Amino acid sequence: MEHVKCLIIGSGPAGYTAAIYASRANLYPVLFEGPQAGGQLTTTTEVENFPGYPDGVEPFQMMDDMRRQAERFGTDIRSGIVTKVDFSCSPKHVWVEETQELTADTVIIATGASAKYLGLPSEREYKGRGVSACATCDGFFYRKKTVAVVGGGDTACEEALYLSGLCRKVYLIVRKPYLRASEIMQKRVRETENIEILFEHNTLCLTGEGKVQGADLVFRKGEADEKTVHIDIDGFFLAIGHHPNSDIFKAFLQTDEQGYIITEPGTPRTNIPGVFAAGDVADPHYRQAITAAASGCKAAIEAEKYIKTL
Repeated sequence: MEHVKCLIIGSGPAGYTAAIYASRANLYPVLFEGPQAGGQLTTTTEVENFPGYPDGVEPFQMMDDMRRQAERFGTDIRSGIVTKVDFSCSPKHVWVEETQELTADTVIIATGASAKYLGLPSEREYKGRGVSACATCDGFFYRKKTVAVVGGGDTACEEALYLSGLCRKVYLIVRKPYLRASEIMQKRVRETENIEILFEHNTLCLTGEGKVQGADLVFRKGEADEKTVHIDIDGFFLAIGHHPNSDIFKAFLQTDEQGYIITEPGTPRTNIPGVFAAGDVADPHYRQAITAAASGCKAAIEAEKYIKTL
């Protein structure tokens, strides 16, 4: 059975940054990339808000830069998906695709959070070409254009308000006849002139030649006055929530009601000594590449400190 000092699960900004710091601290980390090398960031169009890239950068290029930097310092990067863990003992036990078992003194979890989608075939077709799950990441590309946001909670309202400052018009597509957001968020949305709320609308499909140019909606689906509505849009933003990729850890780690791993305030430390969480899997609020990278740095530093106590 292979034993490692530091095992990193996940290959987004948090995972790669943790690997860079852990390698430089001579922890000889092993990193498993998971199902999507580079993480959720690779689903966006272009990264313009990460320091060090004044002209912007393609997400795959940025993640490849991070990957090569981690490898330069000695990180052992492997393909594979961690499917089972046992944190009840020390060292920790981790299984990769049910076939390979490793033990580790420390584990850094950087598995991210997956955006929830409506499940429409056209969502997949236009992913990265008008479909986004992050207004803060991609809103800049739709300046003075028309976009739609799907959702009726606080996140959807926040996204719509953010986009209203950039875009000519924002449609807020709400499945129910009311908003679920807090009263203050509802008030702000209603008072913003370029936001139009479409209550009791469901999205049927997205349309366009090579990119999103419109959406077909159904109003009051299943009711006597049901009708189909078309809107012209340049971008389609999902704001119906994220699912943290934490399921295999829940038997051992404390999570909130949504599944985000709970860490000690201001640290990446979980309730299990030697296990640390970094990036979106422990961050229900910011979900940015820069904050994920910062938490990966913290996790590696904490892992080094922990190992010195063994």
